[in-house]
Amino acid sequence: MVEETRRERKKRQTRQLLVATAFRLFLEQGYEQTTIAQITAAADVAKKTFFNHFPTKEDVLFADAEQYYQATNEVIAERAPDERIPDLLLRIYDRVITRRLADSPLPENAEAINELSKLVMTVPAVQAKALHVMFDLQQTIAEALLKAYPDLLDPTTAAAAVGSVMGAAQAAGIASLREGHSAEEYLASTRRAIDIAIQGLRSL
Repeated sequence: MVEETRRERKKRQTRQLLVATAFRLFLEQGYEQTTIAQITAAADVAKKTFFNHFPTKEDVLFADAEQYYQATNEVIAERAPDERIPDLLLRIYDRVITRRLADSPLPENAEAINELSKLVMTVPAVQAKALHVMFDLQQTIAEALLKAYPDLLDPTTAAAAVGSVMGAAQAAGIASLREGHSAEEYLASTRRAIDIAIQGLRSL
């Protein structure tokens, strides 16, 4: 893996600071009441810096979506010639979660996670962004799989494989949040759901 440069490290740290600051303000005073100006002031960065990282306030809530793109490209580039599709999808998920646990500024307590998750379910602008992000991720990963396995997949099968895994994780995650589970329990629930979906893909 290419070593991170000083500039890249500073950019990543600034992005993490903006996300952590935004999440804290969302929890303290509400999502709709929090402005980009308040986020940048609390993070002590210029407003321009925010827009260098995020086009809109909604994008902050989905900052970790980029990890899926990176993980997909890395795992596919590293794959063994005989690696099966279900195993590859599982490795993509594991790569994302490993980084999330190491780098993510998401809160650890269940109450905070639940409050942030409610935004996705209740704020129209956030709901719309969530649907867009999910669709874009599924399409991007499906296209990458199709290029990696042209002899085994067609566009429909690739889309179905990715959709089954991501859909299972999403559904299990929502159910876990509704039960008030901790961050650890949330991750365990999504992993169990993915394992179930992967078993159904073993025919590929």
